[in-house]
Amino acid sequence: MKMAEVCRIFTQNGMEQVTSVLATGNIIFSSTLKAPELNPLLQKSLSDHFNYDAFLFLKTEEEIKNIYTHNPFQKNTDFHIYIFIGSEGIENILSEEFRKSEKSEGEESHIVNGTFYWKIVKGKTLDSDFGKVLGRKNLKDKLTSRNINTLEKIINKF
Repeated sequence: MKMAEVCRIFTQNGMEQVTSVLATGNIIFSSTLKAPELNPLLQKSLSDHFNYDAFLFLKTEEEIKNIYTHNPFQKNTDFHIYIFIGSEGIENILSEEFRKSEKSEGEESHIVNGTFYWKIVKGKTLDSDFGKVLGRKNLKDKLTSRNINTLEKIINKF
């Protein structure tokens, strides 16, 4: 789906200052409505327009900045760092799945302030035991993940 089209749907639903962050699926916007009102409105509009089940995880600018700031891992060019945003309690489900998975060298996870962070060697994300858990259909509507670099790009657009 084209981000310009997604932005148009947000605008049609009353969102203001709508912009996308590259082709990451992240939309920055302002609204007088709060997340409990926005989520069903935008999910339905996107689902109807694109004919698929849309699942949104809305965060404020302050929340995104806090998630980025509380990253427990040092940046390392050999590793990816992922942040998982989702429904309440998803961090505990992910932590349990990570605990049960076979780990590659240097692979780690931490929960900080209700956010699950995962560090994995570059090139191992999809092949890792934990990476395979993330593709499960039963988690599709419960979480989304973003690379720490994507969060940095989002913050730079605020």
